[in-house]
Amino acid sequence: MLTTVIECIDLDAEVEFFVDHVDCRIHLVSPADDPRRVVLHHGERGAIELIRSDVDRPVRLVVEREFDSDQTLTSPGGSTITVRPRGASAAQVLGADMDVPDGVASLSIVEASDGSFGVGRAGMEYRDLLPDRWGGRFIASHIRIVDGGDVADWVHFHRIRFQMIYVAAGWVDVVYEGQGDAFRMEAGDCVLQPPEIRHRVLRSSPEFEVIEIGCPAEHDTIADHDLDLPSDRREPLRDFSGQHFVRHVATSATTTPWVEPAMVVRDTGIGAATGGLAGVVVVGPTSSDGEASSLLTHHGEFVLVVGLSGNATLDVEGRVVELLPLVAVALPAGARWMWTIRSSDHSALVVSLPADAIAVV
Repeated sequence: MLTTVIECIDLDAEVEFFVDHVDCRIHLVSPADDPRRVVLHHGERGAIELIRSDVDRPVRLVVEREFDSDQTLTSPGGSTITVRPRGASAAQVLGADMDVPDGVASLSIVEASDGSFGVGRAGMEYRDLLPDRWGGRFIASHIRIVDGGDVADWVHFHRIRFQMIYVAAGWVDVVYEGQGDAFRMEAGDCVLQPPEIRHRVLRSSPEFEVIEIGCPAEHDTIADHDLDLPSDRREPLRDFSGQHFVRHVATSATTTPWVEPAMVVRDTGIGAATGGLAGVVVVGPTSSDGEASSLLTHHGEFVLVVGLSGNATLDVEGRVVELLPLVAVALPAGARWMWTIRSSDHSALVVSLPADAIAVV
């Protein structure tokens, strides 16, 4: 496929121009939380790669689309596009290897007030819960939609090793390939998005917020314009690169004992669905008597603790952390921590790779 690269200052404006006026279709957005590269297709053999830059570097380009006569258009960044009539055809999704960096683990503590939100894909706002992203191996995002309503999303998939979404506030309507009709996720609900499962965000409540964690940090988001969702085909246990889709509904879940006797967990089922690659649980105290928990550690790949409700105090390697809602603590292998104080309504999201990484010292 012949690809034309265009560097531009206002990436959003360029994308809107090529979609609305040149009849291109979005093929890839990368990364989703802060798009810097968008690939669009025009016909079977033509692609335009838009790259955000500090300068506009316009080009001259001829594309063939379904127009009655030749048209000459100018993009916001100054590119001259000559559009010639031709029958349009659908773009094909092309495979590519996924790059997972080795990563550089570090103790990371992000307060709820840390960091500003930036606008990402489909108008959603993103805030980093893991600013250094461990050398590009992991990404943890606090995502919100302030106004609510219909979301300007399209059927797409992610080229990713692991990805989960936890609803922290509000609700959202989503639809997934092979999982039947669209359904509503509410606060406390969680899904595992296995690699390359097609899906679409439909609408949300105002002040909708989610926590999204994935590996690798930068991954491709690829449009699938040829698939309509929901589809008639139902495959609830379909294998996606060794994983299957999971929908965890908080209101119907039960708690079980955890590795730490002072805490109980609500298991999302992601450990089983990933074959042990990753575990996602919601932890809470068995009581609020203030007794310190056992000292915990892990010798796995990754552990992230995010406060959800109530309040608690963590002792992390001798550092006191107030684990309030949306405070995030990333723990490298060998780190030691314990809950020292917690309210009776405290809960926290704990994500680990592998699922059984955490243990009592």
